[in-house]
Amino acid sequence: MAIVAGVDFGTLSVRVTLLDSTKGRLSTASAEYPLHRKREDPDYATQSHFDQMEALVKATQKAIAEAGIDGSLIESIALDTTGSSVIFVDKQVQPLDDYYLWCDHRAKREAQEITALAHAQKLEAIDWCGGVYSHEWGFAKLLHWLRHNPDKRAQFYTAFEHCDMVAATLAGIDDATRVKRSVCAMGHKWLWNPKWGGLPPQEFLSRLDPLFDGIRERFDGEYLTSDKVAGHLAPHWAERMGLKAGIPIPVGAFDAHWDAIGAGCREGDVVNVVGTSTCIIAMEKRTVLVPGVCGVVPGSVHPQYTGVEAGLSATGDIFEAIARRAGTKVAELSKGLEAYRPGQTGLLRLSWDNGDRTVLVNSELGGVTLGWNLIHTAQDELFAAIEGTAFHTRIILERMAENGVPVERVINAGGIPQHNKVLNQIYADVFNKPVLVPAGIPTSLGSGIFAQLAAGIFSSIEEAQKAMCLDYITYTPNPEAAAIYDRLFALYRKVYFGLGTKDAAPVALGDVLPELRKISAEVLGHE
Repeated sequence: MAIVAGVDFGTLSVRVTLLDSTKGRLSTASAEYPLHRKREDPDYATQSHFDQMEALVKATQKAIAEAGIDGSLIESIALDTTGSSVIFVDKQVQPLDDYYLWCDHRAKREAQEITALAHAQKLEAIDWCGGVYSHEWGFAKLLHWLRHNPDKRAQFYTAFEHCDMVAATLAGIDDATRVKRSVCAMGHKWLWNPKWGGLPPQEFLSRLDPLFDGIRERFDGEYLTSDKVAGHLAPHWAERMGLKAGIPIPVGAFDAHWDAIGAGCREGDVVNVVGTSTCIIAMEKRTVLVPGVCGVVPGSVHPQYTGVEAGLSATGDIFEAIARRAGTKVAELSKGLEAYRPGQTGLLRLSWDNGDRTVLVNSELGGVTLGWNLIHTAQDELFAAIEGTAFHTRIILERMAENGVPVERVINAGGIPQHNKVLNQIYADVFNKPVLVPAGIPTSLGSGIFAQLAAGIFSSIEEAQKAMCLDYITYTPNPEAAAIYDRLFALYRKVYFGLGTKDAAPVALGDVLPELRKISAEVLGHE
């Protein structure tokens, strides 16, 4: 019997899953930590490293107790995290501030400066992240922090992604130069790629802002894929968590990338990791650049493949906001949605409430709903929002396919699809292709697979996936619904690019509202 621990740090909680190499999942436990926001600044979102580590201890202890095993039997522990969630540290790897969480959007100006200079200098790295550097990513957040914390600059040594910081903490590493960095995190969010020698040149970084003088050498060190080891569990943390000291900790990665592995991703698959936001993951043997995506990085998902990342800045967050404004919960508001028919609401809702991550990469956008009348309800808006996130996802899938990324199977993973049959069916109908959903929650299963590799239990990711991954429930598209959604998607696409692109050519939108009404009337038989 070989047991490992897979850890998944989400936006509001950490989940620990214990996996047995023959029995599969033994137990799963979670513990919450606060997300710090400011009503006067909706772009602000931070989290305490110490809160997260305390939650990890609690969740691990609970998982061991639930499984009824001796924690010393656990042979490795692997972890994935949100990203880009960035923490600023001194030379001894001590935090100088909280994490700028992935959903902290304060660094808009910095991101725009990076994008503009990268294009002016023809920096190759900008093409590998879709042509636009995001305010959600590392260098923008670091520059924002340096500009707004002059009193802490003297202590500052470097910054780490969440997954690298947690691994270093667990391994007891107290020298920032010895911390291993994740290829997944640094490739997708920090313009890193071995093709041009790692990070962008110091000349480029210094031209952005003199605060970046000498910054590149502070990011020196080993950049590794997740089949390599970041360190071994230190006695202090082993005692607190109830584990054995010295067990391996593989190099971490972002939650969505490992969720894709846990969902059974293979070449030709696109995995929609649908949660508070949506992260869309694919992998390919050859390397193809895709305009507007969040990054194309060799080794980021699977060490032997090139990972492709895209996504929506808000999905579950939109559903929660609709329910909150209605004074209820999403689960309650969802009751009865199965009776809705495609396009019946007459609403067309764009999913820009938290900006656009892909393909416009524009943080200045806001939520848009077209077609309101005096009797629409919050439930109508929720249904239209689900349709809208499906349309937005189709925009992304088509962009990937147009640029040579194979899209043969679509898998809906993450936390929401396992609890929302309506969403899965809408996605199948909008894409007009089957959507596969793991028959259970795959969250932290991917981290368990990498823990098994680190412990030598399986010799390859594919071998571990075959043993560990869940079966699928298949949602097959309804031809009549797919035909209606094709008509609605044409309207959505026109509005998406017409409203969302600053220099868009003039586009006629006068047919959108009448067509929405027409489709609704046809569906409801009111013609």
